[in-house]
Amino acid sequence: MTETEKAAADPAIPDSTDRPDGVEVLASLSPDFDADPYTAYARLRERGPVHQVVAPDRGLVWLVVGYEAAREAFNSPQLSRDWHREWRQAGWRPPYALNMLGNANMLMSDPPHHTRLRSLVAREFTARRVEGMRGRVQEIADELLDRMTADGARHADLIDAFAFPLPMTVICELLGVPNLDRDAFRAWSNETLAPTSPEAEKKAYEQVMPYLRGLITAKRESPGEDLLSALVHTVDEGGDRLTEDELLSLAFLLLVAGHETTVNTISNAVRALLAHPEQLAAVRADPAGLAARLVEETLRYDGPVETTTPRIALEETEIGGVRVPRGAIVLIAMAAADHDPARFPDPERFDVRREARGHVAFGYGIHHCLGAPLARLESEVALRALLERCPDLTANGEPGEWIPGMLLRGVRELPVRW
Repeated sequence: MTETEKAAADPAIPDSTDRPDGVEVLASLSPDFDADPYTAYARLRERGPVHQVVAPDRGLVWLVVGYEAAREAFNSPQLSRDWHREWRQAGWRPPYALNMLGNANMLMSDPPHHTRLRSLVAREFTARRVEGMRGRVQEIADELLDRMTADGARHADLIDAFAFPLPMTVICELLGVPNLDRDAFRAWSNETLAPTSPEAEKKAYEQVMPYLRGLITAKRESPGEDLLSALVHTVDEGGDRLTEDELLSLAFLLLVAGHETTVNTISNAVRALLAHPEQLAAVRADPAGLAARLVEETLRYDGPVETTTPRIALEETEIGGVRVPRGAIVLIAMAAADHDPARFPDPERFDVRREARGHVAFGYGIHHCLGAPLARLESEVALRALLERCPDLTANGEPGEWIPGMLLRGVRELPVRW
């Protein structure tokens, strides 16, 4: 289906049939955009930091590809995430997902509502709680590697055997989610983040939301020591607490975002290492010293999230010196910003010794990912454990298909041997 046909089929996607002269179809700028969006982003960035393009599954949007422009856009009060109000103002019908329960979270709100939600969550999702999980994350990594290498096994799909179950187990234990059917949840997560069809997306929401509602009810009646119980019962100094819909939305956000980014960080790091033998040799020689730098360079070089979810311009505004009209849909391409040579010299070179901090893989400003410390901890522990246990790790065929769309950056399977 062409971008024009997709737009016609879904009123949530701005129609691109009458796009202005000179507006590029983004996928035409790279021979294989799913596998290599960086070529397209580099060609755009050479002309300037912000462009109007036709984006896969998004239609006509304004795309931010420069590093400084991305930071500016992240902080702009004129770019709203409150789609419940602003989508209608722009004259488009909201997509199915935005009419569902589960959207009353920090990701889908602006200040002051965003400030209130984040402060309530931050009271419980603390750095101390995250760092206190390091020992348990190590145990989970070791258990998964024991299982992966059991009975002399010498090959596996790394995502299925390790990169997916590790953060899934961690976030389930953190939230106190008992006996979750993880295959079912993996399918729900895939369809809500990168839907294969509107029908599949609808079905996923209709299955996951009743499960989460029941879980919250159970935590209210019989709280434990887990994060979700704490969030259900937390009250600030003024007596404010999360509403039922906010709790449901937050549980959904934490479960989905709490594992998906780490899955892709681990697998993207391994793909990059296998494609750069000299870097793999360096990390093998000093996994303790380079694991954290490997994580940061992976986040910059091929991070788990390619672009933000859409923002809408509340009024005509300027980003990176480019005028963006009121009602415009804006995507910030973190993958492009972190390859900006003005910020990261020789950005196409994967270098685990690079000082990569300062990247925007986890966002920037008020929407910087609250779970970034947990994702970093999990990825560092997982990669170090993997390379220590499987020092001869190598590819075992081609990676699987790319996750569709421009939100997530990763593959579905990663066959390896050791």
